[in-house]
Parts: sequence; structure tokens; C-alpha cells
Amino acid sequence: MDATIESVKEYYGKVLQGSKDLKTSACCAVEALSPALQKIVSQIHPEVRDRFYGCGAPFPAQLEGATVLDLGCGTGRDCYVLSQLVGESGHVIGVDMTPPQLEIARTHAEYHRKQFGHSRSNVTFLEAYIEDLQSAGIADSSVDVVVSNCVTNLSPDKKRVFSELLRVLKPGGELYLSDVFSLQRLPNYFREDPVLLGECLGGALYVEDFRRLLLDLGVRDYRVMNRSKIELVNDSVATKAGGFDFYSITVRAFKLDLEDRCEDYGQVAHYLGSIAEMPHGFRLDDHHYFATGKRLAVCSNTASMLSATRFAPHFCIEGNLKRHYGLFDCGPAAAASADPGPGACC
Repeated sequence: MDATIESVKEYYGKVLQGSKDLKTSACCAVEALSPALQKIVSQIHPEVRDRFYGCGAPFPAQLEGATVLDLGCGTGRDCYVLSQLVGESGHVIGVDMTPPQLEIARTHAEYHRKQFGHSRSNVTFLEAYIEDLQSAGIADSSVDVVVSNCVTNLSPDKKRVFSELLRVLKPGGELYLSDVFSLQRLPNYFREDPVLLGECLGGALYVEDFRRLLLDLGVRDYRVMNRSKIELVNDSVATKAGGFDFYSITVRAFKLDLEDRCEDYGQVAHYLGSIAEMPHGFRLDDHHYFATGKRLAVCSNTASMLSATRFAPHFCIEGNLKRHYGLFDCGPAAAASADPGPGACC
């Protein structure tokens, strides 16, 4: 474990001097940003932008006033984007174990305060390991949203990471994470190779092992937001990692007591169109889109995700759990159907 951590520190603290030094697309943002997010990113200090190593866009909706924790924040690009999204009444906590990265992040705190017109900085950077957030003073049930961008793959103890983030999340809080996953279990030599590890491939979790890990921790249902195949453009890396399939995947999960299957209780949800950046519809996951005002049948898990979280004021949920009708008709095809009968789910 110590050797893995030191290898990652060396790679991100000394080997990489900027995103141009990366040898694959794994640690480069492959998920398109909305025009609103692009505008915010354009305001980020160039030194912070140039040392960004993320693989997605972990920026969920409705963050105004929230306390958000960014695991493995690096030089702080996502933290500063989030600082604008949470507003002056919100707070962003960035945690990283690499001092050179944090030094850059802290150096530009005042620059970003002025850029966003805040009277005070709403970002705090902490040097700590993501496996031990308690040592950084982050209390139980103190965070509304945890985000992470291409970081958890680097940890040698992923179960401890997810256990910690669930500890700090408030009931109904959300994990919104972009990371690198594999479609097969990787041999041990992947993690022992400093380049494969540093390029976010060596520690990539097999998607089914990720599901099992969350299940062991009580997270019975998570949702996929986006997925993109990672191209191994460097010949040396392709030779080492060839034959394995890697994807950048963005997922969301909530700290809720959910079932491990989608169950039908005859519930219906409709979106009120009241989230400012989403007037026409709300996307819960890659096949759950709620057009404003349109009623959609949902499973009990989806109903909870919409009614027992920060999204509750923006949805009307009809029905309850008194009568059970069996398993819910899951899948993208059902979600796209105009039939108000049992529809979309995980």
C-alpha cells in the first residue's frame, strides 16, 4: 500500500508537469462540458487548468449552498468550478495527498475569489489521504455531495475510500464520481507498473467488482451517467495494456436505504422544471430523462432518489409503498416509451 501511494505521489508531484505529459486519454477530460461549465472553466487560472488530470465532468445539478467534497483535488480545477456552482453560501473542500499540487491550488485562491466576485473564498484545501478523511477533520454526515475526478482508481484500498466517503455524506447525500474502469479484472503487474498506475489504468476497477464493493457497503443501486472508451494512443502503454478494455465512466449514488433490484409500487414522478439550469427536463442517469411536466412511472429506488435528496422540491411523486406489483420493467427501451406504465430504471 505504501509503495503504491509513493508511486502515485512521485508521478503526479514530479513526473507530470502538465496534462501534455500524459501518455493516454485516461486522465484527460473526455466528457463534454456544457456551455455554462465551459464559461466557468475559461475563468480558471491557466496554471491550474494546465495541470488538470481528470477524466470526466463530475458536476451534478442543484449545488447552490451545498457543502461539496472533492476527493483528490489536485491543483483545484474542479474545486474552483464547484466554488462558482455552490455560490458564496456554499463551501468546497478539496483533499489531496500531493503537496506540489496543493501548493498551486492554494496559491490561486485569491485569484478565483476575485474572478467569481465572492467577498470571501469558499474553498478549503486539505493535505490528507482519501482513505482517511477523519484525520483531515471531516466529520460524520457533514457533506452534501462528494465528487471525484479520475482519482479512486489510484487508491490501493478502494473499499476504505468508499467507506470514508459514505461516512462523511449526510443522509440523502450524493456521490458523483468520474473514474476509469475496466471490463476485465487486471493482472497484478498493472498496479506494479508506475506508468500504468499513474496513467489511471493500473488501478482501474473491474465494473462488476465496483458493483460488489458498493453492495458490501450498503449501496444497492448506483446509476451510470456517461461512459467513453479510453484509447491507448501511446505505443508503449498499448503494448503493456493491450487486450484490456478501459472506459471513463461517470456514476452517481445516494446515501439512501434502497433495494438491490428495481421494484414496482405503481409510483409516478414528474419534474416541475424548477432547477434553474434545467428548465426543460432533468436527467437522473443515462436512460432516465424527466421532461418538465411529463409523468413517468418509476421504481421505488428512483422515487427515493428524487424525493429523499436535495432534488425533492423539484419533483412530485405520486403513490406510496403500500401495494407491490413485482419487479420493475427496467432498461433504456422502457424509459423511452411514452406508455405511462412501468418504465425506466437502472
